[in-house]
This record gives sequence, structure tokens and C-alpha cells, in this order.
Amino acid sequence: MPQTSEPAGEPILEVSGLVKHYPLTQGILFKKQIGAVKAVDGVDFTLRQGETLGIVGESGCGKSTVAKMLVNLERPTAGAIKYKGEDITKLSGRALKAVRRNIQMVFQDPYTSLNPRMTVGDIIGEPYEIHPEVAPKGDRRKRVQDLLDVVGLNPEYINRYPHQFSGGQRQRIGIARGLALRPEIIVADEPVSALDVSVQAQVVNLLDGLQSEFDLSYVFIAHDLSIVRHISDRVGVMYLGRVVEIGSDTEIYDHPTHPYTQALLSAVPVPDPSARDRRERIILHGDVPSPADPPSGCPFRTRCWKAQERCAREVPLLVVPEAFRGAEGPAVHPSSCHFAEEMQVVPSE
Repeated sequence: MPQTSEPAGEPILEVSGLVKHYPLTQGILFKKQIGAVKAVDGVDFTLRQGETLGIVGESGCGKSTVAKMLVNLERPTAGAIKYKGEDITKLSGRALKAVRRNIQMVFQDPYTSLNPRMTVGDIIGEPYEIHPEVAPKGDRRKRVQDLLDVVGLNPEYINRYPHQFSGGQRQRIGIARGLALRPEIIVADEPVSALDVSVQAQVVNLLDGLQSEFDLSYVFIAHDLSIVRHISDRVGVMYLGRVVEIGSDTEIYDHPTHPYTQALLSAVPVPDPSARDRRERIILHGDVPSPADPPSGCPFRTRCWKAQERCAREVPLLVVPEAFRGAEGPAVHPSSCHFAEEMQVVPSE
């Protein structure tokens, strides 16, 4: 899959043909599969060392399912997830445990991702119980206090319980827990969507600062395009279980070529009233198709104003569109649309 504007780092995570189908069954004693919910239906991307890859899309497009498969909380139906060249979907036991130490996750809801019966010290220190080789018992309390300090919390809070913290503070605790084993990859599944706007900025800036300090690579999942642009080097846009466009933040935000990306960007609030008046708002008609019965061909064709007969017959590949091959510039990036064309949706300043 050709990709442009990638960082110079080595590939650390390579995802190819990733599929997750949940079976639909009928009957009580004798269950029979009558279909499948196609939550993820063929996702490809590469994460490089030190890079932040943002994944955006509507609710229900499969972003969180991809995140769970990356940390092996869900087993894929098909496809491969290669960490440093090794397919982690085929691992189990000790081999999987060793890889999980290097791929950690920050969950969406800071209120339900922390055990209310455990102190902050026990929550952040729990990874050391699973991987005792990382920190001897005598050093664990000091390490937990250091992590609290790193994420901007008072080390003296180590004996407090989650209910004694605000939402933003709880998410900082979740980040500290993710950093405990010094992983190489953090999968952040909408880490700021449950927080107030002012706190969102603080947490995003914290993640940004920790990246260089801990030499981290991020897969940052969100539905807020403004936040994703702030923190991401590259952005992948998902629709109905597939990545429909991928490129650098400049390529995606200033030179989108897929109709769905253009529609998403047209809905982003613009603070400048004069720029807001110049922007063309793209209204999508119809509902998102059911992942249990997706359309043939292009998954977006039922809501696309460019749809033609070819779109129903052929599944567009995530490659540089025919119209841009041989050309140069930021519009030349992978986009899964038969009739892709560049459109400046967000007015230039």
C-alpha cells in the first residue's frame, strides 16, 4: 500500500488485511450462524517509530475494535498485526505476555477503567505484579510516585482512591498505568472524549510531551478532527470498518480527496466567522448502513453524491487515485474512491 509523507523511523507496527466479524446466530439449542456483523472489514496501515497515527471516523465505524485487536483484547477473524516483523495474532502464553508489555492501552472512560476498590498506588503498580522483572518489590512504590509526578499529579496521592479524583486526573492515572512498563506503543482509544474541553487540551498536551520523553509511538483514536490534527503526524479516516483515506495531517485536512473525508471536515467548527461564511457545508443524506449488511462495492456509495454504477460493482482500493498518478503534491496520497478529486473544505487563513 503506497503511503506518502511518512516519518523516517522504522516500521514498528504493520497491520494488513485486518478483519473482525462477529457471528449472528439463530436458535437456542442448535445455534446456526445466519450472518455476521462486519465491525472491521479489511484495515491496512503502518505505524513507524516515534510517529503518532490518528484514526478518525463516525461512531460505530470500527475504531475501538481495531484498538482492542492491536493489544490482543480481541482476536481478529483474519489479517495480520506485525510488531517488529512478528505476527502477534498467532502468539499466546508467554510470548504474547512479552509483547503486551510493549503495547499498552489508554482507555476511553476514566470512570470505568479504574478499579474503585484499589488505591492509585495499586492501580499503577499492578503491571509490576504481572511483569515482576520490570521492577523489584522494594522499588515499586518509588516508581509509582515517579509516574504520578510525570503525569502531573502529586506523588502523595498514592494512597487515594479513584473516586477522590476528577475526570481529568483519573485519565492521568490511566496514562501513568500505561507508562508503567515503559512500552514502545500506546494505543489511546478516545482518551479525551469523556472530558471537558479545557481538560482535553491538558491531556493531549501531556501525551504530546510524554512522546519524546518516553520515546513512544501512538495510535490515537478519536472522533474530534481538531484534536487529531493537533497531535498526529498522519491520519487515517475510517468508514464502516475500512480505512478510506490516509495521509499526513496536511494532506488530509488541507487536500482531502475522498468524499467522506470532505464531508467530515465540512462539519468541523471554524472559529473565524468570515471563514465560516466562505465554507461550503456538505450534508450527507441517509443513515450509515448496518455493518451486518454493508453495501456492495464502495461502502460509502449509499450516501455519496458522486456515486455511479461502477461504485456498486467494484470495491475501491486504498491507493493513490488514478487521477493523481504521476503527479506531485499533497493531493497525491492513498484514497479509496473511484472518482476522487481534491477539494479545499476548510478555508485557508
